[in-house]
Amino acid sequence: MTGVRPLALTTEDGLVLEGELSPGINASPPIAVVLCHPHPQFGGSMRSIVTSVLFEQLPMLGYPCVRFNFRGVERSGGTYSEGELEPLDVEAAINAMAGAVPSVPIVLVGWSFGADISLTVVDERVAAWVPIAPPLRFRAGFAAATDARSKHLILGEHDEFRAPDDVREEIAAWINTTVEVIPGASHFFVGRTDRVVTGARAALESVATKK
Repeated sequence: MTGVRPLALTTEDGLVLEGELSPGINASPPIAVVLCHPHPQFGGSMRSIVTSVLFEQLPMLGYPCVRFNFRGVERSGGTYSEGELEPLDVEAAINAMAGAVPSVPIVLVGWSFGADISLTVVDERVAAWVPIAPPLRFRAGFAAATDARSKHLILGEHDEFRAPDDVREEIAAWINTTVEVIPGASHFFVGRTDRVVTGARAALESVATKK
């Protein structure tokens, strides 16, 4: 990936997080993306498979991306806080992206734990959320649920942690929310990451057309 730059993200509570920016091929991007990785205590990092594929592919489609390691992961400072303080990490990544690409709407694209955490962040600079396989278990509530901005969930048909029907039932009352189920996919989307990219791209394009 050419053009990728390392980032040092500073959180509101004073931690320094490891991150990377891929500016992409579009000099005037319509949308920017912040990627949030899966569970830190189960091997999740910004280099996990789905996050890595999106970080590689979306910039080539014209969408700059920031990815980062949550607190306590690899070179990021701090320790895992059971989802309580991790939203501050997402805010730090939003700040970094807003600094790199000013005045461009930002979409939060999180996978698993990262999806849950992203749904708690309702920063005014966020245009939409694309939660991928959210377990909807790592927070007691999700502020995005009642937010008018769009939410497009991408689920695996055979998710081992939360079946699509369970997710649909839980989000039935969410505002401006759509669901896409990838046939044959597990929670990890092995062999189906191309479908995740396609789904995320369609969601980003939809947000861009409504700017």
